[in-house]
Amino acid sequence: MTNLNKNDLLSLEEYSEKRELLRAEVINLKRNRLIQIGENISLLFESVETIKYQIQEMLRIEKIFEAEGIEEELSAYNPLIPDGKNLKATMLIEYPDKEIRSEKLKDLHLIENKVWLQIGENERVIAVADEDMERSNEEKTSAVHFLRFEFDENMIEDFKNHKMLYAGTDHPKYNIKTKEIAIATIESLAADFV
Repeated sequence: MTNLNKNDLLSLEEYSEKRELLRAEVINLKRNRLIQIGENISLLFESVETIKYQIQEMLRIEKIFEAEGIEEELSAYNPLIPDGKNLKATMLIEYPDKEIRSEKLKDLHLIENKVWLQIGENERVIAVADEDMERSNEEKTSAVHFLRFEFDENMIEDFKNHKMLYAGTDHPKYNIKTKEIAIATIESLAADFV
């Protein structure tokens, strides 16, 4: 996959005019790119389209229209686009109650290093977490992490052939394996591989 550049983006005015339509398209796309692990962890798998939308939203919110500012946003978000041999996801740890969330983020310290995907009969692929910056400290994990899953050629072929897919975490306080992932999700993720 190729990185986005300034020419791929709409101007603030164009984006404003098309925003509702683009938002609906991305929401629809994300439905098949979300994997829930238990009740409290979700993986949203990014794509060129989801990242482009995120950049456009940031430019709109921050009212960025100068070339330098646009390049900064592109530099920040382009690493989240899969490169054709991997999948990249935003991991969210969600507990609605603030006090419970605070305690759980301590309990789940370093869980970002224990997240995995398994396609077909292949070995589990453990995520590489937070390559851009450390998000956990010595006491607790963060509620948001960025993950990369690297696959070999056999695994990629199994994605393209829509083999069964599972996800999970191997953390002692959150040890969960999903049921078989829906075929619509597997098909959407398979499109990320070249």
